[in-house]
Amino acid sequence: MVEAQTWTTRRGSNPRLETTEQVVDIPATPPGGVRNSGFAIGSYMSSNVLTALIIASWYLSNIGVLLLNKYLLSFYGYRYPIFLTMLHMLSCAGYSYVAINWLELVPLQHILSRRQFLKIFALSAIFCFSVVCGNTSLRYLPVSFNQAIGATTPFFTAIFAFVITCKKETGEVYLALLPVVFGIVLASNSEPLFHLFGFLICIGSTAGRALKSVIQGIILTSEAEKLHSMNLLLYMAPMAALILLPFTLYIEGNVAAFTVEKAKGDSFIIFLLIGNATVAYLVNLTNFLVTKHTSALTLQVLGNAKAAVAAVVSVLIFRNPVTVMGMTGFAITIMGVVLYSEAKKRSKVTTH
Repeated sequence: MVEAQTWTTRRGSNPRLETTEQVVDIPATPPGGVRNSGFAIGSYMSSNVLTALIIASWYLSNIGVLLLNKYLLSFYGYRYPIFLTMLHMLSCAGYSYVAINWLELVPLQHILSRRQFLKIFALSAIFCFSVVCGNTSLRYLPVSFNQAIGATTPFFTAIFAFVITCKKETGEVYLALLPVVFGIVLASNSEPLFHLFGFLICIGSTAGRALKSVIQGIILTSEAEKLHSMNLLLYMAPMAALILLPFTLYIEGNVAAFTVEKAKGDSFIIFLLIGNATVAYLVNLTNFLVTKHTSALTLQVLGNAKAAVAAVVSVLIFRNPVTVMGMTGFAITIMGVVLYSEAKKRSKVTTH
């Protein structure tokens, strides 16, 4: 049997090695968790930075499209809200095609039946009504007041849900809607630039937005017919553009001649229209990205804050007059929306 020779005995057999007593200190290999901690921290920070950038893009696009619409319709003299909305729809159709078919942000879904097609077409018609009314109202109302009215969407959603589906909410939810309504009444009575027609079509836009969400929840309920928001936009946008085309030709028949004439003297109009249409698509894209990287609840909270931020920014840019009573009414409405969201959340928890 041969004994295993140790390092000591091997070193002792060589006198030249005995004269040197140098010891090389090799550090221990760190455990895997320690090695990967730096990478994990870097990934966490980069993920947070990405989420922050997406949220900032969402704010910029949402507020940007409002301000651009207001500037074009009220200050630049481009008084064609239906054509402007049609441009938005064409832009959404084109960019959605690129995002889904080329960039593959989400898998492509197909319309599977004539029934599903008609349902999406009905949603497109409601969508058209809501967006056209919203854009038209910006001709007559300041952005701050427009956003105050838009914040009442939960009130109309609750009404349509009850009338159409007989869905009843808890008493707490209905109570939370009282400050929503009271705030907008207060803001309306003290709005220096109040315009009745603008107010009514803005209410129509808000009601249309609420109706679309309720109808969408009813007609696209089966698993086979459910579409991802990006795919739904891909199909709704061209339908909406086709619906708007005859109205544009009939009501705003001189829009093409005006645009060409305006572009000859000021080519900036082309940049404004393309930029406006692109930002309109980015609103939908960033909605999807915020939901993907955070949650639908976060998007709802951001939406509550967006109205107030947009109002403040618009006042700073367009210098429209505001009153203390109007600001108070707006604040009460936003507070009511927050209370409504919390009450809805609690009622869902109770139900489940």
